[in-house]
Amino acid sequence: MLVAAGWAAFAVPGQSWWQMLVAGFLAMMFTQTGFTGHDAGHRQITGSKRADGLIGRIHGNVLIGLSYGWWVAKHNRHHAHPNQLGRDPDIGGRAIAFTPGQIQARHRMGAWLGRYQAWLFFPMLLLEGLHLHIAGIRALVGRSGKARWAEAGLLAVHIGGYLTAVLVVLSPVQAVVFLVVQQGLFGVYLGSSFAPNHKGMPVVGNDEKLDFLRRQVLTSRNICGSVLTDLALGELNYQIEHHLFPSMPRPSLRHAQAPVQAFCAQRGIPYSQTGLLASYMHVLRTFTPLAGQPTRNRLLTQPATGPDAAPEPGPRRRLLAARA
Repeated sequence: MLVAAGWAAFAVPGQSWWQMLVAGFLAMMFTQTGFTGHDAGHRQITGSKRADGLIGRIHGNVLIGLSYGWWVAKHNRHHAHPNQLGRDPDIGGRAIAFTPGQIQARHRMGAWLGRYQAWLFFPMLLLEGLHLHIAGIRALVGRSGKARWAEAGLLAVHIGGYLTAVLVVLSPVQAVVFLVVQQGLFGVYLGSSFAPNHKGMPVVGNDEKLDFLRRQVLTSRNICGSVLTDLALGELNYQIEHHLFPSMPRPSLRHAQAPVQAFCAQRGIPYSQTGLLASYMHVLRTFTPLAGQPTRNRLLTQPATGPDAAPEPGPRRRLLAARA
């Protein structure tokens, strides 16, 4: 509904630079719509694969232009092996490096980006929306079957409708600026919402074995805050609970926090929780820099943390034990 309200507001000013405010609003609504698609991917809405798949494709392919089928497959791999090298596609190291070895394997521009990724992280998020659009389309090209054509058709509806609306209402220059602003802010908001959940948390070697509980808890971070924090982050700031119970509806995650935290404390399993700004600082400190360190990294345990605990320690002590 809010996406529809955004497009309705878009039709009112006509050829006006005030449309850039609408672009910002639509960027926020695209992200919130993405949260609903995420819920559908985990079957949180109806519990039915078919019904939630339909909801997911409407919210993903039609409303925001992301391939739902590609994203679900990718996201399921992430949930199965969060922050594990060679298994979690979210730490593949193509844009952001998560280990010194990923930087050392790069050449020229990629190596330079790795060395300065802490400074470039948020600017790079301006391209995250474009990256997700392209990655989904590329995955569809490599697939076969009826689902491929259904998803492609829904994506075509979005792309055609989006470009038609922008080019009909705005001047060519305004249309280009609108697209850049809307997609750029969409990428920043979406990336900033998901970045605190796992980035800067322990990276698991591809040959390491962890039980389900530790695999999900040790690699995840909760973000504490107000109701506004929950709203802004789609209630996925209860990331530990979400990873333990991925089909649990988002509004219920906050109620699961206390028993999960107590369960972890009883077993001496670290439970990481911090504020939003502190989480960003921790992520950036982890990225500054990885270059020049030994290439093999092991997971470390650390004292349990809670809402009243001291700030998270530095990345070398907190996250990784480098072994030559």
